[in-house]
Amino acid sequence: MSFRFDIPPNAQHLTDLRQEVRGFLAEAMRDIPAEEAARSWHSFDPAFSRKVAEKGWIGMTWPKQYGGHGRTVIERYVVIEEFLAAGAPIGAHWTGDRQSGPLLLRYGTEEQKMALLPATASGELFFCIGMSEPDAGSDLANIKTRARKVSDGWCVNGAKIWTSNAHRRNYMILLCRTGSSEERHGGMSQFLVDLKSPGISIRGIRNMANEHHFNEVVFTDCFIPDSALVGVAGEGWKQVNAELGFERSGPERFLTSYILLRELVRQLGPDAPERARIAVGRLLAHLVTLRSMSFSLAAALEAGRDIASEASVVKSMGSEFEQSIPEIARDLVDLQALVPDDEMGRISPAAANDTAQTYASVLHHVMLHAPSFSIYGGTREILRGIIAKTLGLR
Repeated sequence: MSFRFDIPPNAQHLTDLRQEVRGFLAEAMRDIPAEEAARSWHSFDPAFSRKVAEKGWIGMTWPKQYGGHGRTVIERYVVIEEFLAAGAPIGAHWTGDRQSGPLLLRYGTEEQKMALLPATASGELFFCIGMSEPDAGSDLANIKTRARKVSDGWCVNGAKIWTSNAHRRNYMILLCRTGSSEERHGGMSQFLVDLKSPGISIRGIRNMANEHHFNEVVFTDCFIPDSALVGVAGEGWKQVNAELGFERSGPERFLTSYILLRELVRQLGPDAPERARIAVGRLLAHLVTLRSMSFSLAAALEAGRDIASEASVVKSMGSEFEQSIPEIARDLVDLQALVPDDEMGRISPAAANDTAQTYASVLHHVMLHAPSFSIYGGTREILRGIIAKTLGLR
């Protein structure tokens, strides 16, 4: 494993780009409250995504003939980092920009690229991921959804679960079994699936915050044409691992709770007690370390390296960091004293100032979502197994 990165000698263009993004966000997010900013890449705001596309910040690294802008992975990293730090509502285009687009660039046919990538880069077409299954958990090698070869295509039966915003997305990149190989990692393939196809049922799943974000997607004799095959039949495991490198290495793996950290510092104020200053200092030290590791992987992606193992480290450590923030925040600030309840146990807005109310709302949101941080993108225990195998420990 390697986490090394040297800042380019002429990096002024990165500073200029960062300032440009901050100026855009200051205007575009003027009316977005902190409670909404805490959702960031879990949001769904197509109008905002189209504004981002107009700036050329979707598909930044893609070739221009596919609607991209031919920029570097490092430039994209700077833009994404600023979006997440501000809590920008980028969830609509998030999956397509982060991994589905790059996957198609690497394995897709020319027809697939021309049909889907320009619309994705313009913020008009959105992807979701079809990996996890009800009985497989985070063990992708245990998936059961099967595509059976038929005339001119494939017939799919099975189910995918925890599919974020499937009810709002246009296409899914589906991982399923196509072969009879007894090898756990063999006989899998990936397909482009139009979610309006007959034989697809999308069932909403409400999370602890009573929000409809997740879905179960059920396939019942769903026909998929031969032209929907991504890459080579039977090579799905190899392809999906390349895709997961994009999913696990980015700044979203340590900035999901950043808005809460920001509001915590704001609530503590300049006269915070020493115990609070020490705790926040440790969080910032962890944040800087994770950022350095993640940034180094952006450079590795730029060089065309396989970063699957290193990405697992960033994702595992990042989820631990993100989950620690709400627990530390609860310990440092007495929420009951800050925002008193009424006689029914409900928060009374009239009893709290705006800063306190905002802090309480953001904390409430992050606490309800934090349990999922160690699950999406790969369960922590699975990732640690991957790391151990890479290091020769198992």
